[in-house]
Amino acid sequence: MSDANTASLYVVATPIGNLEDLSPRAARLLGEVAVVAAEDTRHTGRLLRHLGLSVPMLSLHEHNEAARVEQLDARLAAGESIALVSDAGTPLISDPGFVLVRELRARGRRIVPVPGACALVAALSAAGLPTDRFTFQGFLPAKGAGRRARLEALATREETLVFYESPHRIRDTLADLATVVGERRLVLARELTKTFETFLDGSAGELLARMEVDPDQARGEFVVMVAGAAPREEEEASVVEGEALLAALLAEGVGVKQAASVAARVLGGTKKAWYARAQALKDTPC
Repeated sequence: MSDANTASLYVVATPIGNLEDLSPRAARLLGEVAVVAAEDTRHTGRLLRHLGLSVPMLSLHEHNEAARVEQLDARLAAGESIALVSDAGTPLISDPGFVLVRELRARGRRIVPVPGACALVAALSAAGLPTDRFTFQGFLPAKGAGRRARLEALATREETLVFYESPHRIRDTLADLATVVGERRLVLARELTKTFETFLDGSAGELLARMEVDPDQARGEFVVMVAGAAPREEEEASVVEGEALLAALLAEGVGVKQAASVAARVLGGTKKAWYARAQALKDTPC
């Protein structure tokens, strides 16, 4: 499908690391529009120079987006097309652009997506976790209490959970995930499409331990993917199975703490929850 001559806002996906991932269509449109609305003009300027383009730019970020609507709408009304880009990936996906697109669409302006790189989709495509259903939560709250509350609210969801996280908070997030989802499987996608792209697979506790041994694994931007909770009927069966396992371990003289650790490792769930069940079984008179 060719792009019509009607003045349009093109929502252009740009590379998340590897510049070869920019589509030919995106490169062409960046050279044809009257102006590029960029999250960071310095960052986008490097991309334009790589393409050999000299195109006017203006900044559009979370602090000035609402104020830019009238200016950009006027340019569209004058017949000028605009490209909206973020620093990396697809605009609006945990990046600026929602307010602009919403307001321009409400005014009847033509909004055209130009698909391309998206860290969320790239990570899921290679993680080996279910992708028929998933919930994307963007960035979790920065503060611990808010982050744990969000995770606890999502803990029983059966679909794959996906978050973005920064290198500054990845250890704290993994610690909270270990507390909330226990031994459930996680996949971390780090530095996607870049030289040191890495996929790390394991429980939150295992991945945290790996970062302690190799601090380089905590560098870069992360996509955090968490296996969904077991369906309720499976969860109920797991509880029954778990209590039978705990009872057998306790009968053999295994301590409550060790029994809880074994149950969490074999059946999933948190050590804290299995500890409480093991303690209750031990305290129950025969």
